[in-house]
Amino acid sequence: MPSSRRRPFPCSIRMRYALTVGALLLAALTAVGALAVYGIRHRIRVDVTDHLHMAVVDWVSRMRPGYIPPPRPVRPTAQARYLQLVNSRGQVVAANAPAIRSVPLSTVRPAPGDGMRDFTVCPSWSQGRCFLVTALRLDAESPDAPLRGETHYIYAAVVEPVALATRYLEAGFGAAALVASLAGAWGTAVVVGRTLRPVRAISSAMREATVKDLAMRVPVPSHDDEIAEFAHASNDYLDRLEKAVNAYRRFAALASHELRSPVTALRTQLEEALMYPGEVDAHAALAGALHSTERLEAIIDDLLAYTRVKNAGPAEYQPLDLADLVEEEVAGLPGDGVPILLRADGRPVVRGSAVQLGRVLTNLLVNACRHARGRVEVTVGQVNDQAVVVVQDDGTGVPAEDRERIFDPFVRLPEGLRLDPGGSGLGLAISRETCEAHGGSLDVEDCPVGARFVVRLPLSEPAGVFLR
Repeated sequence: MPSSRRRPFPCSIRMRYALTVGALLLAALTAVGALAVYGIRHRIRVDVTDHLHMAVVDWVSRMRPGYIPPPRPVRPTAQARYLQLVNSRGQVVAANAPAIRSVPLSTVRPAPGDGMRDFTVCPSWSQGRCFLVTALRLDAESPDAPLRGETHYIYAAVVEPVALATRYLEAGFGAAALVASLAGAWGTAVVVGRTLRPVRAISSAMREATVKDLAMRVPVPSHDDEIAEFAHASNDYLDRLEKAVNAYRRFAALASHELRSPVTALRTQLEEALMYPGEVDAHAALAGALHSTERLEAIIDDLLAYTRVKNAGPAEYQPLDLADLVEEEVAGLPGDGVPILLRADGRPVVRGSAVQLGRVLTNLLVNACRHARGRVEVTVGQVNDQAVVVVQDDGTGVPAEDRERIFDPFVRLPEGLRLDPGGSGLGLAISRETCEAHGGSLDVEDCPVGARFVVRLPLSEPAGVFLR
């Protein structure tokens, strides 16, 4: 079933383009052919008529008053096969061919002052042939009239050329236009089909790149054009999709593992209390169950917070004085802990969520206080177009090989497990996701002693403007 639905899309595009090009070619060539046929017919008629005029003039020029020279054989250049002189009563006075010595070529009589008159006749004796005829009126009153007292008419005729008598020109041009249109449509179908062949391959690869096989990539054409750009964009999308799916798979596995521990502990405590009611202290069992429930609740809260941060948008962001936010978070910590030294080199303003950024700062401050030996230093300032918050402690620090790994969900170093065995391992992951959602970053940088966490956020106000 899927394979039967793959070809109609590219084929329909190919057929649409082929039919469109064929129809346009047919229309254009038909118009051109019609103009060409008209031009050819007109040119032939003009040429034949000119030669008939020459034949008439040649005969008239040899006439004298009272003298009618015999119509001599017409020169080949004149192309006039028949010459005839007819009086006003329709009698043939002179002719150059036996076929027209008794029957006039035409009964058409030019009016006085008309000059030469051109027309087409199909006489009954011509066996279906038609003639192009030129007629000239010779008035009796004219001083050059060969015969006095009566008006005469000269007719010059030639058999109508095949190009004028038949429809061969139309048929030829029509056939040529049809063949050219079909050839153009076929060529368009071939070109479009070859052009769409990489797209078809990309579509097939995209269909096969399922959740079970995200490592597949679409083929990239060798030529550099829009299709190659589409292939690169598709591969980039598949890269992001694979990373996202792998991240969610890993997150789901780690989350289920982290949730299993408190759930197992809670189940064990409750089962022991039920199975050995006389041996297990009910108060201690309830206290242990409550502790496991609290840990389970903390993990679930962190999971929800992590999910919200990854899927949240900047719809409710607002301008925040970052120095004020840091001061509020520092003031909210217990006063009996490690001393915190705060230095604000400016009042940078950022755009974001006070709740989310406050949670980032609180998490960094709590971690720094937990690992510090003597003090924690916090610096707020700005560098170019970024606001910078540095939280540094004087503890053991973070090994260089673990500085990226600690931002993965549920990753905890031995030192962290020792100092905070009940933590979920999501604090730093949530903090980095929050900073990236705000267009910034969270990194661990080198320092002589302890750990140095640096938060960078884009400024809401132009660089160099400090608010207080």
